[in-house]
Amino acid sequence: MSKYRFSHSSIYIDGTDIPKNNLNINSSEEIHEVENLLLSEAYEKFSNQINSASLLDETYFINLHKKTFESLYNFSGLYRDVNMSKGESQFCLAQYLHTESKRIFKELEDENYLADIKDDKALFAKRLAYYQGELIALHPFYELNGRVTRLFCDMLALFNGYKLIDYSHAIDNGAYIEASIECVQYADSSGLEEIISKGLFKYE
Repeated sequence: MSKYRFSHSSIYIDGTDIPKNNLNINSSEEIHEVENLLLSEAYEKFSNQINSASLLDETYFINLHKKTFESLYNFSGLYRDVNMSKGESQFCLAQYLHTESKRIFKELEDENYLADIKDDKALFAKRLAYYQGELIALHPFYELNGRVTRLFCDMLALFNGYKLIDYSHAIDNGAYIEASIECVQYADSSGLEEIISKGLFKYE
């Protein structure tokens, strides 16, 4: 898997792809274990907090990243100020990042956080895939963008009466990565739409 490329700075320990961290971990395997533990704890915490009064806006999205990973990384909850790319994918340029983020979340607010279409599963999946694709292309944080974006979309699903989205099939066979690349390079969220639709189920 190709590494991230930065325009003029790096958050990584010299000579590695391990982010500088508060636990002084220099093992890739160990850092991933800690990240996964923190993410698992975040899922439990935020799932229990979701209710009809929750406001899933830009501040909420940023706080997901901050509150999940702040014990590990100093950059948690901070939007990057450098350009980033991975492979052939160029993410949103840093100079437009804040403006684009506000556009995305204004659109989501105008759609009432998808509450008005929650009973139409096909349409709900389509719009949820659109927003997930937009956030993937935005790639606002230095690291852990994909996981926090899925966490946010899972909270949107819960908010609208759906279970947590099952991405396992698509992650295991590489389809999720391919769909994410299509979002960044071609602004095409149809692959994500198919994945989300297959993994999206209402509570009975």
